[in-house]
Amino acid sequence: MTPEPTDTTDATAPGAPQPRSRKDLPDWYPAWAHELADLYFSGTTCLFVVSGNVHDLLFSAGPDQDECSNLTEFLAGQLFGSWDLVLHYDLSRGLRPLAGRDSQRLQSMVRYLSGRFGEIGKWPRDPDQVLQLLDQFIERSLVEDASDQRLRIALLFGYAQYLVPAGDPVAVGRGDGARLVRFLNWAQNPYIKQANIAVCLLADKLTEINDRLVASPHVAVVEVPLPDRAARERFAKRAEASTPKSADDITPGELAELSNGLTLVNLDVLLAQAKNSRRAAGRERFRELKREMIERQCQGLIEFIEPHHTLDVVVGHEAAKQRLRDDAAAIGRGQLDTAPMGYLICGPVGTGKSFLAECYAGSIGVPCVKLRNFRSKYVGETEGNLEQVLTVLRSLGPVVVMIDEADAALGSRQAEGDSGTSARVFSMIASQMGDTRYRGKIVWMLLTSRPDLLPIDLKRQGRAEVHIPLLYPECEDEIRGMFAAMAKKNKIVLAADAIPKVATDRQLSGADVESVVLAAKRLAAVAERNQLQRADLEAALADFIPSAQGLEKERQEVAAVLECTQMTFLSPHWRAKMAQPGGRSELQERFAALGQLIDEK
Repeated sequence: MTPEPTDTTDATAPGAPQPRSRKDLPDWYPAWAHELADLYFSGTTCLFVVSGNVHDLLFSAGPDQDECSNLTEFLAGQLFGSWDLVLHYDLSRGLRPLAGRDSQRLQSMVRYLSGRFGEIGKWPRDPDQVLQLLDQFIERSLVEDASDQRLRIALLFGYAQYLVPAGDPVAVGRGDGARLVRFLNWAQNPYIKQANIAVCLLADKLTEINDRLVASPHVAVVEVPLPDRAARERFAKRAEASTPKSADDITPGELAELSNGLTLVNLDVLLAQAKNSRRAAGRERFRELKREMIERQCQGLIEFIEPHHTLDVVVGHEAAKQRLRDDAAAIGRGQLDTAPMGYLICGPVGTGKSFLAECYAGSIGVPCVKLRNFRSKYVGETEGNLEQVLTVLRSLGPVVVMIDEADAALGSRQAEGDSGTSARVFSMIASQMGDTRYRGKIVWMLLTSRPDLLPIDLKRQGRAEVHIPLLYPECEDEIRGMFAAMAKKNKIVLAADAIPKVATDRQLSGADVESVVLAAKRLAAVAERNQLQRADLEAALADFIPSAQGLEKERQEVAAVLECTQMTFLSPHWRAKMAQPGGRSELQERFAALGQLIDEK
């Protein structure tokens, strides 16, 4: 497992066999390659599942060169570059030898293999026949060759998820089951572990590989991460050297900062698009192209939100806004250790939970993404989708992640009749939310009107630790401010005295106020006026009928109050209730009673 080329002076055999022994890799090799080598030389495993960013470009030469290749070429030409045989198999191309860019080494492999497998064009392509052929070849090598004459053999399997797919053992087909057992037998075979034989299964989503294989103690899992800043800057310099530079272009260092979350393949495409665009390849253009590229890279599972406002436009909730401003300032100063891992924003429907989250992202000045529906009906695909999203989020940071209707989206520890998918999704999300290495880098914002339905594991300290309740406005100034804010949002001109007095007991939400403002706008348009008068809003208010779900709204409001983690977040009315002796217990009893009343309806 060294980068030196093989001596191929013997015309009948690929090279001089060597026993398994520790050899240090060059420092410029990526960290995952060093990890794989350490695991191999430990002698505890011979089978590796290589997952993650396996379809990207890799630098395949030293730090002074800019040659790039794909993963299989890197494995064949570098990591296993001095090995006697490197064989690659996938369902499309079948079985074939690989030798990187060394044509002499490749010819030596072909001559050797032709004497054992026959002409290369007649090799079997069916996966079961190929695995049987390789199994016989390995067994013959172990039995016939002396230990000091065994060839060093690397077997690479591309798109391994189609060979040993995830699934329940009972539902796995006969062919899939036979392949799984064969791989497990190789991994457990002590003689293969002692020989110079390595088997690598390549798949972008680890969750699409059968759990029995991944969880085996005889199998090692190695993750290829997204490129780090140094790799992106090196690639940007390589691209800059091959294309003419204009005054509007951004520097490779700036590109490295802006391109977090991108693969090198996507960065290459993005740079080509920027160069060929009529618009200048500046920072804003790059960000626009990057958003589109990452959304495609994640297969539409995340959506970038462009915050157009900051917390300054949010009406009321002064204590909550101040807490969010302070946290945003700390993240902006780089004091990530003081930032919370996440927030739980709860409250009745229409109180502006999504708007507050977007304004928070606008105040920080970092990307804001919304997690879309990543669930699939196919076995293993839901977990694979989530794994891909989390990988991108880890490299994007700092980033704000909004999860709307979090109680329904995140699942729970219970299997819920879906073969354990919900439990596995919950475990993946909870593990990422609690990873303190990403404090201040991934800011989770869970939005829900039913926080009581969220598992307590996600709401505890160290995950979504700050709970902010958003309730209906309780004073006249807040209501007037909300009418003014909704008019501004919808670009409606208000007369000086247009906002009438509104009774606080109507419990109008932000969505209700917006509906009233738009109804008044329609009345003004019918009267052919561009400005809203007081009479328009009074007529719209008199005509407006709020939702009839009064009990459900009250239950949502009480649930938000009970979840609150800071007394100053509450209005004076609710603070007084909570401060009374037994106040919290009374609210809990009221919440339980509301649940019974609603369920009986």
